[in-house]
Amino acid sequence: MAALRRLLCGGKSHVSVLLRREFHRSSPAALQVNVRDALNQALDEEIERDERVFLLGEEVAQYDGAYKVSRGLWKKYGDKRIMDTPISEMGFAGIAVGAAMAGLRPICEFMTFNFSMQAIDQVINSAAKTYYMSAGRVSVPIVFRGPNGASAGVAAQHSQCFAAWYAHCPGLKVLSPWSAEDAKGLLKAAIRDDNPVVMLENELMYGVPFELSEEAQSKDFVIPIGKAKIERQGSQITLVSHSRSVGHCLEAASVLAKEGIDCEVINLRTIRPMDTETIEASVTKTNHLVTVEGGWPQFGVGAEICAKIMEGPAFNYLDAPVFRVTGADVPMPYAKILEDNCIPQVKDIIFAVKKTLNVI
Repeated sequence: MAALRRLLCGGKSHVSVLLRREFHRSSPAALQVNVRDALNQALDEEIERDERVFLLGEEVAQYDGAYKVSRGLWKKYGDKRIMDTPISEMGFAGIAVGAAMAGLRPICEFMTFNFSMQAIDQVINSAAKTYYMSAGRVSVPIVFRGPNGASAGVAAQHSQCFAAWYAHCPGLKVLSPWSAEDAKGLLKAAIRDDNPVVMLENELMYGVPFELSEEAQSKDFVIPIGKAKIERQGSQITLVSHSRSVGHCLEAASVLAKEGIDCEVINLRTIRPMDTETIEASVTKTNHLVTVEGGWPQFGVGAEICAKIMEGPAFNYLDAPVFRVTGADVPMPYAKILEDNCIPQVKDIIFAVKKTLNVI
């Protein structure tokens, strides 16, 4: 009561001071977006931005996509921009490549990249080689996208990782996102690129939520193709990975940190062209390297990283051989216990790190 009386007696000066006070404002909560919705945002923004962009594939229109990545786009843009196709990968991939040669910018969705084998002649011989064979007169601005790698319980014919398959071919750019930010930024960059791009998503990541920065929420946000991201800084050992395995590496790094082992985790984002400079700079600092991938070991992404390190200046900084953590060198089994043993797990990464550092 006494305080109120003093305030009233103080007149306008006290009241004006009170009004000038600012309440503490907490920063807004980060936006949580799952990978599926991030891809949907990218498709929506790029189809709206450029009238030459369109999406085609099996069930992408009226059914909203097999994994609901294209949800709502057919209702918004209609049959001319979102096209359902027959179950013929060779056929609709060829239509898409021809459309790209004619000046459009198609996004060709494979329900799974395992089915892209039906269309590999179109992807490799038509899309990847035409710019070279035409002496630069005919560009093929096309995106081939869809889920890649092991899912769950779908056995040998639906569980392959095609990162090494497509990265082997000159003329293609190959992307492999992990987070929602990766998915949105890389897909937008792929659609705007004048070259054929293979975008390898992961079915098990579609429903995983990530924080999406204010920058990434912008319609102008793109991630440069060919640039990796350091997801965690470290000083003792470098873990290099792509797609779902990036999350496994971060989990392993958190466990190892409690034991005093400091891991640096690199998310490749792009398989081809590979950001060798970022890997070399990290190895020069940590002197140890472990590569992690879900694909088979022979002639894989990790094998290519090993070769690049051996051939470059970072080799002289290694204090131990490079260790590869990969999928098992067998067709994927159906039984869950066998499947789990064929896919790299967090415990496998922890073992590889400790063996490389000779603390096992």
